Amino acid sequence: MRYNLAYITHRIFGRDNGRVLGYDNSHEGHHRHFMGSVEPVLFDSYETIVQRFEDEPAGMWRKEDEQAKSQGYRGHRNR
Repeated sequence: MRYNLAYITHRIFGRDNGRVLGYDNSHEGHHRHFMGSVEPVLFDSYETIVQRFEDEPAGMWRKEDEQAKSQGYRGHRNR
Protein backbone atom coordinates (compact mmCIF):
# COMPACT_ATOMS: atom_id res chain seq x y z
CA MET A 1 0.00 0.00 0.00
CA ARG A 2 1.30 3.44 -0.92
CA TYR A 3 0.50 6.51 1.18
CA ASN A 4 1.29 10.21 1.05
CA LEU A 5 0.06 12.47 3.86
CA ALA A 6 0.81 16.18 3.59
CA TYR A 7 0.12 19.37 5.53
CA ILE A 8 0.52 22.17 2.98
CA THR A 9 0.42 25.91 3.58
CA HIS A 10 2.53 28.48 1.79
CA ARG A 11 1.94 30.87 4.71
CA ILE A 12 4.32 28.81 6.86
CA PHE A 13 6.70 27.36 4.25
CA GLY A 14 7.14 28.63 0.72
CA ARG A 15 9.38 25.89 -0.67
CA ASP A 16 8.58 22.23 -1.48
CA ASN A 17 5.18 23.31 -2.90
CA GLY A 18 4.19 24.54 0.56
CA ARG A 19 4.58 21.15 2.24
CA VAL A 20 5.25 21.88 5.89
CA LEU A 21 4.89 18.29 7.03
CA GLY A 22 4.47 15.02 5.20
CA TYR A 23 4.76 11.28 5.58
CA ASP A 24 5.09 8.95 2.62
CA ASN A 25 6.54 5.73 1.33
CA SER A 26 6.75 6.74 -2.31
CA HIS A 27 10.55 6.61 -2.62
CA GLU A 28 12.53 3.74 -1.13
CA GLY A 29 10.98 3.39 2.32
CA HIS A 30 9.01 5.39 4.84
CA HIS A 31 9.90 9.06 5.27
CA ARG A 32 8.96 12.18 7.21
CA HIS A 33 9.25 15.51 5.41
CA PHE A 34 9.45 18.65 7.51
CA MET A 35 10.10 22.13 6.10
CA GLY A 36 12.26 20.82 3.26
CA SER A 37 14.20 18.17 5.16
CA VAL A 38 13.58 14.44 4.77
CA GLU A 39 14.33 11.70 7.28
CA PRO A 40 13.49 8.01 7.39
CA VAL A 41 10.92 6.86 9.94
CA LEU A 42 10.16 3.48 11.43
CA PHE A 43 6.90 2.05 10.17
CA ASP A 44 4.85 0.21 12.79
CA SER A 45 1.50 0.54 11.04
CA TYR A 46 -0.41 2.90 8.80
CA GLU A 47 -2.59 3.88 11.76
CA THR A 48 0.51 4.90 13.76
CA ILE A 49 1.79 7.07 10.90
CA VAL A 50 -1.62 8.73 10.51
CA GLN A 51 -1.76 9.44 14.26
CA ARG A 52 1.72 10.97 14.18
CA PHE A 53 0.76 13.06 11.17
CA GLU A 54 -2.41 14.33 12.89
CA ASP A 55 -0.66 15.08 16.20
CA GLU A 56 2.23 17.13 14.78
CA PRO A 57 0.22 19.94 13.13
CA ALA A 58 -2.01 20.14 16.20
CA GLY A 59 1.12 20.79 18.27
CA MET A 60 2.31 23.44 15.80
CA TRP A 61 -1.11 25.14 15.90
CA ARG A 62 -1.12 25.17 19.72
CA LYS A 63 2.31 26.80 19.69
CA GLU A 64 1.12 29.43 17.17
CA ASP A 65 -1.98 30.09 19.28
CA GLU A 66 0.11 30.56 22.42
CA GLN A 67 2.46 32.96 20.63
CA ALA A 68 -0.44 34.89 19.14
CA LYS A 69 -2.20 35.08 22.51
CA SER A 70 0.94 36.41 24.19
CA GLN A 71 1.05 39.12 21.49
CA GLY A 72 -2.62 40.00 22.02
CA TYR A 73 -4.05 38.22 18.96
CA ARG A 74 -6.79 35.62 18.83
CA GLY A 75 -5.82 32.01 18.20
CA HIS A 76 -6.24 29.98 15.03
CA ARG A 77 -9.42 28.19 16.08
CA ASN A 78 -11.00 27.90 12.63
CA ARG A 79 -8.82 25.16 11.23
